[in-house]
Order: sequence, then structure tokens, then C-alpha cells
Amino acid sequence: MVLNSFSNLAFLTSVLVISLHLPHRALSSSHGGFLLEDKVARPPAAGMCAAAAATLHGYKCQEFQVTTDDGYILSVQRIPEGRTRVRRGHIRPPVLLQHGILVDGMTWMLNTPQQSLATVLADNGFDVWISNTRGTRFSRRHLTLDPTDPEYWNWTWDELVTHELPSIIGFVFKQTGHKIHYVGHSMGTLIALASLSNRKLHNVKSAALLSPVAYLTHMKTDLGIVAANVFVGEILTTMFGMAEFNPKGDAVAMFLNALCAGSGLNCYDMLTVLTGKNCCLNASTVHTTLKNEPQPTATKNLVHFAQTFRYGVLSKFDYGNANFEHYGESTPPVYNLSNIRRDFPLFLSYGGQDALSDVQDVATLLEILKPHKKDKLQVQYIKHYAHVDFVLGTTAKDIVYNQIIAFFRRHNK
Repeated sequence: MVLNSFSNLAFLTSVLVISLHLPHRALSSSHGGFLLEDKVARPPAAGMCAAAAATLHGYKCQEFQVTTDDGYILSVQRIPEGRTRVRRGHIRPPVLLQHGILVDGMTWMLNTPQQSLATVLADNGFDVWISNTRGTRFSRRHLTLDPTDPEYWNWTWDELVTHELPSIIGFVFKQTGHKIHYVGHSMGTLIALASLSNRKLHNVKSAALLSPVAYLTHMKTDLGIVAANVFVGEILTTMFGMAEFNPKGDAVAMFLNALCAGSGLNCYDMLTVLTGKNCCLNASTVHTTLKNEPQPTATKNLVHFAQTFRYGVLSKFDYGNANFEHYGESTPPVYNLSNIRRDFPLFLSYGGQDALSDVQDVATLLEILKPHKKDKLQVQYIKHYAHVDFVLGTTAKDIVYNQIIAFFRRHNK
């Protein structure tokens, strides 16, 4: 759906008018289903380990705090060992799990222990570390700022590349003394690729990228396309001062209701609308997921993703007339993915039904990676998988996770 400038304004005006008159409710359906539960964002009573106690089923879980060089205090969890014994003297290679946008580290533990990547890796002899991006429920602290302060939300995935990922990796390396394997999903793949292109992903020995996102030109999620084309992020940020995008908050719930109604989209099943037709989710996992997710992010971060879609390039945040002030040039610098080391071990897995990480956009990424050493690049295509199947799919262990484990073991030097 492509809108010209006039229809952008007309459509957005109608959406805003509708949103002001919507009843006070979360996204729901007359069919009795639900999209988002528990719309009030509450601070956690305890850390993620306590919140995930039922899911962990007796696994050891340790809590750490990592302070980034720009002042954010992040919650990081560790599952140091699994429930299966390993031979004496065996070194458990550390693995860092980096979640995508609008979720947090809990997403890696919402299935059964036999199906969740965090516990599957632990049971296979890995030392598992789980990050929680700034602004999500367990990482809402800062040295000087409060989440109620708009300045707290003045960041995009650029800052995750520059400040957050290096801080977490540095912390894990210091704790373990070993280089790290990395697993990213969605935005977690984007920040890894950007970091690799800058040659700044130090102390990482390999990376597995699930639903890799570098380009969004062929994104097929209708709601995402409408939002990007009507400049929703810019409007919310500049006109309404909505620095925090909290999907469980009243303002965002009403706005999404209006956006769906005004565009004629059927948003009853928000998971499918946003991510594609996931094949392999069971009802109990979806129910548990919707109790725990989605999580807040910076509205500015969503603007950056909208820019990636609209411009067709992977670049730093576009400040418009202020680019000279930020970058010393009129256009934002581009992340040159051809700079990624050809001998860096990469595992990419993507799905044919993914509405966010579209096969054509992945093909663009793979074309850039063509000079990569053949024994260092493994690509897996799963025709029936969509975006969420890679993290919550009941078949992901057999189809994807076993491949990741074998890949890490091959590159564990």
C-alpha cells in the first residue's frame, strides 16, 4: 500500500480523529479473541529469573546488571549449566541470546525446556547468557534518567550497536574468559550485522542469525507498511511527544485500533498481521507469550525502522536538516555490509512465510555475503516458517536449533 503525500495527511488525520473517540480498551475482538493482554505496564516485582521460574523447571539462573557507556543499566541473565551432565573438565562455551524488537529475553524461554533455545543450549553443554534491551521491563534503569523522562527514550538501534551490544559482550567475556557465540533474532540480527560491518564485534567467535533483518524493502506486513508510509513514528514523536512506544499502554492501543480501522486491515490476529503465517505455534505458548510480551521500545527506534523500509538502505538514523550536526554530512552514514570479514562464521536461517524478513530482502543480504568463505557461511531456508516460528515454534529444535548447535561446535576454536 503506497500513499502519496496528500493521502498520507488525510489518512493520518482520520486515524487521529478516530483514536480520540475510541472507547478506553485494549486491542480486542468481537470474536472473543485477544491481541494484547494486561495493557498496563507494571515494573517487575523481581528479576527475570524469578519471573521465569516455572519455565526454567529447575535450571540454575543468575542475574547480572550491566551498565552501558551511555548510562543504561541492563538486566542480563545466565543459565550456566543444563540438566544433563557433561564430562569433567569440559568448558561450556558462552552463548549470548539477543532478542528482537518489542519483546525481551523471556522470549527465549516461553516454550517447554525441550523446545526453548535457552534451555536446549544449556542442556547441550553451553553457558547461556540472555540480554534484555534498554526500555524493556527488566532493563528500565539509568544512571541519571528515568523512563518517564523523554530523554531516556532518545535512542534507536544505532545506540544498541554503538553502546549496548559492546557493553554486554565485554561483560560476558570478562566473566567467562572465553569468546562468545551469538544468536540474534530479527532486530538482534540487525545490530549484529551492523556491528560486524564496522568490525567492532570483538570477542565473538561466530553468529547465528534467525530471520535476518538488514533490508525491509519487500516487507509484507500490511500494518507495518501502512505505519511506515504514513510516517507514524515521526508524527507520534514530534506532534504528541510519545517518546516511549508501549504496546500495552492506552495511547498506543487506541492508536493501533484506529490505524487498523482506518486502513481497513483485519487486525484480529495481530501476531499474523505483523509477522506472517507462523506454522508451528501451539495455543498455550501463544497465550503465555501474550501475557509476557510485547515490550516497550523507543518510538524513535520505530522511526528508524520506517526509514530503513522507505529508503531501502541500511544507514544510521536520518535527522534530516540536523544530519550535519550529528554526522558532519548531509546524509546519514551507511552500514556497509560488504565490510564483514569473509572468514567470520555466519549461520543464517530464514523462512518463506516471513512477513518481516522477506525472502527477497534476505536474497539481497546473501548477494552481499557472496564473497564469504564457503566453509564459514551456512544458510538454511525453511519454506513454511514465518518470523516467530524461529523462536517459539514447536519444531524449531529439530529443524533449526540442532543445526545451530552443530554449527557452533564446528567453529568452537
